[in-house]
Amino acid sequence: MKKQWFTIFVFVKIGTRRFFRDRLALFFTVIFPLIFLFVFGGIFGKDNTPSFKVALLNQSGSQFSQQFATDLKTSKVFKVNESITTQQQADEKMKRSEIDATIVLSPEFGVPVNAIPSGQANVYYTANSEVTASTLVSVLQAQFKQINASLVPTIEPFTVIATKSSQDSLSRFDYTFAGLLGFSILGLGIFGPINVFPELKKQGILRRLHTTPLKVWQYFISNVFTQAIVGIVTITILCLVAIVVFNLKIVGNPLELAIFIALGIATILGIGLSIGGWAQNERQAAPLANIIVFPMLFLSGTFFPRYVMPEWLQGVSSYLPLTPVIDGIRLIATEGKHLTELGPQLVIMGVWAVVIYFIAFRVFRWE
Repeated sequence: MKKQWFTIFVFVKIGTRRFFRDRLALFFTVIFPLIFLFVFGGIFGKDNTPSFKVALLNQSGSQFSQQFATDLKTSKVFKVNESITTQQQADEKMKRSEIDATIVLSPEFGVPVNAIPSGQANVYYTANSEVTASTLVSVLQAQFKQINASLVPTIEPFTVIATKSSQDSLSRFDYTFAGLLGFSILGLGIFGPINVFPELKKQGILRRLHTTPLKVWQYFISNVFTQAIVGIVTITILCLVAIVVFNLKIVGNPLELAIFIALGIATILGIGLSIGGWAQNERQAAPLANIIVFPMLFLSGTFFPRYVMPEWLQGVSSYLPLTPVIDGIRLIATEGKHLTELGPQLVIMGVWAVVIYFIAFRVFRWE
């Protein structure tokens, strides 16, 4: 028994060294997920405060209008394009959707009436920015309401009070990051074996290994350990970059998260072992892998949350192999759950592991 596990250890060592010496494998396993991390981090990792790209045409010479224009330009809500100085320029920019709307302060804007500044701001927009313009008008009305209240005291019979919760909330990026880890696990577990196994068969390496006392289960276990080590290293790099660059918040226990990720890699790896072990060449492996991978990419919550899907599709997608992996990562990382609380996810992963590895052992071919 010790000799059998020593053989496994040797193959783990060989496989790990081979991976870190393979520049192409390093690119697709480490660099490629990092590219996606920066893309999604750039989209979801920035400030969620809505902003409007506008042109500001101040036709008034009043001191109040000058101050209002200055406040608007320094506001985080409005991104004023200061290069636009005429209505014609603004119309051209709106036509090309380079700005959302044009705010025109009328000549009488800010001119005192009965010692109180008053006036009108006009918002111009195109048909394709109607919804944005409606929101922008609501924002301006709220600002003018504050200004009006400071100039003319009024009594409001009904009011609304907003209270900040004491609990910390997660950003959209914190939620999306679990999907990015799922994408990385999918690449490690499926595309790794389907690229390596057919090449080893083509070179006759697996045929020569078959003449040795090496058993299929030993070879499979060594691949599981190798991919788990590579996966933990890769995902650790992704987490460190996300924490440093995009202020990722991992609420749960890092050790439990690492254990669950290793289990997820082992589960998904069974699919790659099945396809790679069965296929004689890349032409057989690639189409079958794509048929299996693409539904999981779009239905398991990798790129967008499953709650936006119809209920019947959520029910179906919850039983895909990658879904419990992503759900479990999200529950640990963003909600602080423990492994003992992930019963449904672990059960589904366990059932899939039994089915997948049963198929993998049955269809594996040494050549």
